[in-house]
Amino acid sequence: MDLNSLLQIVIDKGASDLHIIPNYFPTIRVSGELYQLTTLSKISPEQSETMLIAALNEEQKEIFLANRELDLALHYNNIRFRVNLYFAQGNICGSFRLIPAKILSLEELGLPAILRQCVDFRQGLVLLTGPTGEGKSTTLASIINEINYKHSKHIITVEDPIEYVYPPSKSIISQRELHHDTHSLAVSLKSALREDPDVILVGEMRDFDTISMALTAAETGHLVFSTLHTNSTPESIDRIIDIFLPYQQNQVKNQLATVLKMIITQRLLPKQNSVERIPAVEILISNSAVSNTIREGKTYLINNILETSEGEGLLLFEKSLLSLYKAGLISKETAFSYAIRPKELEKFIKIDKI
Repeated sequence: MDLNSLLQIVIDKGASDLHIIPNYFPTIRVSGELYQLTTLSKISPEQSETMLIAALNEEQKEIFLANRELDLALHYNNIRFRVNLYFAQGNICGSFRLIPAKILSLEELGLPAILRQCVDFRQGLVLLTGPTGEGKSTTLASIINEINYKHSKHIITVEDPIEYVYPPSKSIISQRELHHDTHSLAVSLKSALREDPDVILVGEMRDFDTISMALTAAETGHLVFSTLHTNSTPESIDRIIDIFLPYQQNQVKNQLATVLKMIITQRLLPKQNSVERIPAVEILISNSAVSNTIREGKTYLINNILETSEGEGLLLFEKSLLSLYKAGLISKETAFSYAIRPKELEKFIKIDKI
């Protein structure tokens, strides 16, 4: 058993992920569910170490052993994998995410056409939010690629690691990888402002410095895309504000109210009677009500704005669930198990039946 044969199984089975953990069978994730490959033997600590260390060059090996974890991209059979290596109980483990070769359109991903507005924004901040593994990177890649095909822009991406590789088209694209092309997300963002960008993609707003620089970039006339690991629109806004010190928060509220263009919260749900997964989304498009709410620190009012501004393209997550349920694409049980606000969903279903 070697790493390449396991990666081939991922490809052949249409899996999204591979997990290599000592004392377990190799495990793959298909349509959101984990399956241990019990027809193979369990992986010993020695096998795991040999298999995973062999995938690293000398510089990566040095960084990994020093930091005890490492993100990297790996190519196998012309397919890219996003890889995270880490230690658990003193043993080396690996998590591999398959990155599809083709960047799908928003329609092919089953996402609302309103998201195409992002392609024509000239400046501001657009956020993709949701837990890990819910398709945020795939949706972002689709939007960036549409900009690439439609506009002549300089697009700079800062990723950890680079996932999708964009084809040459109208735009020029500088893709930078953490630890390979730059040592820091925040430093690379500061540098990007001197590289004549029109569009900046930050793989993840994970710390104070990165969030601060992303806001500054959006404020100085650039279109900035990034992701957050948050579960709803109000939570995303609060996460950004709360990372700043109390005396800075009023200024940040004003800054965010000015630059925010759109927040898309996305989850992938099991499709009824199918092994496929289908996206449900919450969409916040900034308007005067949203800006005032952020500026005044009243994010608890965002839910009401989402519910009452559907005519402007805003969409509450539970309305997205209701639409998928009514279309027979997801079960009622699935809708409730993924709902952020179950009582709202229950209310919508009751109203729909009247």
